[in-house]
Amino acid sequence: MVEDKKAKVKKGWLVVIIGLDGDDNSNSGGRRRFAIPITYLHHPRFQQLLEAAHEAYGYASTGPLKLPCTVDDFLRLQWLVEHELQRRR
Repeated sequence: MVEDKKAKVKKGWLVVIIGLDGDDNSNSGGRRRFAIPITYLHHPRFQQLLEAAHEAYGYASTGPLKLPCTVDDFLRLQWLVEHELQRRR
C-alpha cells in the first residue's frame, strides 16, 4: 500500500521508506513511502530486510523506518509475504 504523507496510519500498521541511497531520481523509482502491517516484521524474509537496514543505517532513526532496497524488490517481497500469510489462514 502506497501512502500519502499526510494520511494517518491505521493502528497495527507502520510507515516505511523504500529506496536505495542515491536513488532519488523519479525515473528509477526513487524513494517511496508505504504503510505496511506490523505483522510483516515477524516474517523471516522481512527480517532479512530489517537486518540490512540495521547494517546500512544503524538502529537510531527519526521518522519512518528506512529500508535499503529498490521499490520493485520491495513490491516483490510484499507479494511473497502476503502470499505466504494467506496460505497460512
